[in-house]
Amino acid sequence: MPGEVLILFAHPAFQRSRVNRHLVRAVRELDGVTFHDLYEEYPDFLIDVGREQELLERHEVVVFQHPLFWYSSPAILKEWQDLVLEHGWAYGHDGRALEGKVALQAITAGGGEEAYCAGGQNAYTIRELLAPFQQTCRLCRMEYLAPFAVYGTHSITTEEDMLHHTEDYRRLIEALRDGRVDIAAAAAAGDCRINADLGRYIETRGGDA
Repeated sequence: MPGEVLILFAHPAFQRSRVNRHLVRAVRELDGVTFHDLYEEYPDFLIDVGREQELLERHEVVVFQHPLFWYSSPAILKEWQDLVLEHGWAYGHDGRALEGKVALQAITAGGGEEAYCAGGQNAYTIRELLAPFQQTCRLCRMEYLAPFAVYGTHSITTEEDMLHHTEDYRRLIEALRDGRVDIAAAAAAGDCRINADLGRYIETRGGDA
């Protein structure tokens, strides 16, 4: 099902983030996509709850784009969750404002993919570390997809490698907007990241491959 995409971006040092700058540049001007930088909008953390809820209501796909900070998100995204996802609106018996909407996390991590497993340096997979976010979306009756994850950001040194990630991100956002993602398959995926095999979840049309 097609739907406009809201990207909720959270990075307290965006000017120093080479990978996120490229990812943002790839999607922020796309038709049907609203790019919303939380730190830019709320430098004082005084979040306009009514405005944020209205933005969520207008979009069918919600993307939480952020770096992985201490196995979680930057602080403003937690503040956003605490204030915006109100009982009786986002969850609870009468809280159905987000029901049926699609949620995706687009995250960047400095460590390599091999670090995120039972025997790796970080002991847990990305999916395990993101479980609180998944459960939050579940409580809000949203469809939570396997995350888009870029690992080893400190080791991405070539334009070719960067282009690979930015093209994948743009392709996924466009497909979500156009209703070309198999939502059920992407939500049920056991993979640690949806971009491990985008072709498995995106329907091709015309020249798209």
